[in-house]
Amino acid sequence: MESDMKPEITWQDFEKLDIRSGTVLSAEDFPKAKNPAYQLTIDFGGLGIKKSSARITKLHRKEDLVGMQILAVVNFPVKQIANFFSECLVLGLYGKDETEITLITTTLPVENGRRLG
Repeated sequence: MESDMKPEITWQDFEKLDIRSGTVLSAEDFPKAKNPAYQLTIDFGGLGIKKSSARITKLHRKEDLVGMQILAVVNFPVKQIANFFSECLVLGLYGKDETEITLITTTLPVENGRRLG
């Protein structure tokens, strides 16, 4: 288990993150990505539909992702990965290494676009 903590942040630092709930609409292979990844399309309710490149292929199957409610940071700048524009950062927890990522999901259904608080 990792014991190195990152530097302390202020409440104002945390408030800058906009973390929202969304439902995965589709998950496709992303063969042009440098590391194995999926291209996700996610519904964030009133925020609209956003796309994300997610390196979650080791523990998650594409067909299991559709309909899953996840959490993502939605206020990062768009990042181009190969020919794809990732519009949000899907959140997950590392396993034994940075290739084993478990998505953070909701325990009960919530409205898409709800803010983490």
